[in-house]
Amino acid sequence: MNKISGVIITYNEERYIEKCLSSLKDVVDEIIIIDSFSTDKTKDICLKYGAIIIEKEFTGFTDQKNFANSKTNFDYILSLDADEALSEELRKEILSTKQKKLDKDGYSFNRLNNYCGKWIKHSNWYPDRKIRLFNKQKAKWIGSNNIHEVIALNNPKNEAILKGDLLHWAYDSVTEHYLKINNYTEIAAKNYIKNKNKQVSIFKIFTNPFWKFINNYFLKKGFLDGYYGFVICIFASIGTFLKYIKIREFQQNKKNHENRF
Repeated sequence: MNKISGVIITYNEERYIEKCLSSLKDVVDEIIIIDSFSTDKTKDICLKYGAIIIEKEFTGFTDQKNFANSKTNFDYILSLDADEALSEELRKEILSTKQKKLDKDGYSFNRLNNYCGKWIKHSNWYPDRKIRLFNKQKAKWIGSNNIHEVIALNNPKNEAILKGDLLHWAYDSVTEHYLKINNYTEIAAKNYIKNKNKQVSIFKIFTNPFWKFINNYFLKKGFLDGYYGFVICIFASIGTFLKYIKIREFQQNKKNHENRF
């Protein structure tokens, strides 16, 4: 039977880390924590579950997770964020697969997100499928500017889908969500300027956010998630709008700077 290394990167995660660790019990054969010098009870909670803690300065999600992979003792890795946990169905599915044989390069499963206390089951938030169980010899984390990191398989066809949900406590407040959007759109806009720097048309600024809302709220049935479904779809539209206007602002500032010299 294959053995699995559980991997989590942490920084002040005392709120949800115990749920995460508890869900890994009997599923993984070791737990590796890469901690960025937490100042709360995160490390104490991890030690209760027999985790091996390695402290490392945070240099970005992609870098941190690839570093974590290099510190595991087994080829198969189950990588969770500190605010995620395996559902009971997913626990059983992984255990069953492990007992038979792990022979795929990667295994993906749906992620179910919790928003301000409500599980969101529609719009672009579900099924939100992710590869989180993989062979480290045949996969690695990739991501632009060390955000929105994803697992890339050497052979993308050698993947299986497991039943059950990965539970994710995404945001505890609307304010937290807005601040994250503002930060991510700033990074996305700067990344666009660095890699493409094509002019964003006024037409796109008006139409793309509108279409984003229509697609998520109506076509992907975000309205079935009630009030918070509406909030999520509005924020998705706002995020698109903010990214485009920030791109134009950066481009204009760059042009004004160049014209001075």
